[in-house]
Amino acid sequence: MAQNHIRCAKLRVKPARVHPDYRKSLAETGFGDHADSQGRNRVTVQIKSTAGHTQPLRVTISDVSEALGLTKSTVSRAMNDYPDISEGTRLRVRRMAEKMGYHPLSHAQAIRTGLTKSLGLIIQMTDHDAHRPFLAEFLAGLSQGASAEGWTLTIAASNETNPTEAVFNDMIRNRKADGFILPRTMVVDPRVTLLRNAGVPFVLFGRSPNPADCAWFDVLGEDAMFDAVTHLAKLGHRRIGFINGGMQYTYGALRRDGYLNGMQAAGLKPAVAHMREGAVTQSTGAAHAREILRTSNPPTAIVCAVDKAALGVYTAASECGLEVGKDLSVISYDGIPEGAHAAPPLSTYAVDFTESGQRLSALLIRRIKGEDPEVLRETVKATFLDRGSSGPPCLNSIELAQRVSSAS
Repeated sequence: MAQNHIRCAKLRVKPARVHPDYRKSLAETGFGDHADSQGRNRVTVQIKSTAGHTQPLRVTISDVSEALGLTKSTVSRAMNDYPDISEGTRLRVRRMAEKMGYHPLSHAQAIRTGLTKSLGLIIQMTDHDAHRPFLAEFLAGLSQGASAEGWTLTIAASNETNPTEAVFNDMIRNRKADGFILPRTMVVDPRVTLLRNAGVPFVLFGRSPNPADCAWFDVLGEDAMFDAVTHLAKLGHRRIGFINGGMQYTYGALRRDGYLNGMQAAGLKPAVAHMREGAVTQSTGAAHAREILRTSNPPTAIVCAVDKAALGVYTAASECGLEVGKDLSVISYDGIPEGAHAAPPLSTYAVDFTESGQRLSALLIRRIKGEDPEVLRETVKATFLDRGSSGPPCLNSIELAQRVSSAS
């Protein structure tokens, strides 16, 4: 039977025990490059044989209890976060276990506690951002957050258009994970419905319009759109366009509202002709920007909900004889590496995907342990990277329209 999952947590062992071939970066794993017999991509990590190498004896719970002068039962209960063990004892045990390189056997731990101590993540490879460069940062953050609590991360990937039910049910049935991280929260999200009905804990990367049973971590994209508009207005722009991302995702409505509220706060009237949605790739961003720039009174600035669409605006501007940062200002959201290499570099609201992953893992572990989801909701602001793609307008709307017309 083809394997669809792999443990991706850090190897938490003493340096002397790490074979050189174990040290693999996320990029070196070839994530998403191999398909199994069912057409699903899977993470593949090749580890060379250590035959011929003398392996040190494994540290046991008896070694830890002897070093601390505690019973094996106390050490076991501390490692498994039992409520009758004080926080001081729990930390003392964990520090000694870390120092000695002790790791409970996962199958034995699962029998005792009913938990595999693994967090689940299912990635749909057909998603527009499945191969984005920041995926490695996100996975690293998730793994770091899990490892910090002695947990692991189990990843499944699929090329299927709608893998939700089959893949989730397989992982739940085979006890591959105790709970799930759900990235890219959707307005109507079948993953949430499935996990609610199954009674399986989950945490969203994004907020939900139906918050019952939902824990989440999210970045305030609506605040970024609001700030982008007011920033451009202060620079002197009076007509500001907006290209939104996918409206099937909950961020779509939030970022649209942020743009509209920013226009209102700046005393500006949004024009329907200057607004588009559904742009999650460079090509769709370019197509929407061409339409906006060819209106009779085009905007002198465009705010984009995702960086990929903003890079498409660069393409359209060039075709229309416009120079981004001078003739047309562009501000976006995400902070993808490609934006830093655009000419000029893209001004954007950047998300720390490593930190996001760490927080999502921490919140999910707390949810699995029984905390109320209503107290497990966190939001943070994105960081504005003011680069070279925005500035005071050099052309007014009429002059810009003439420039576009002459380039056609």
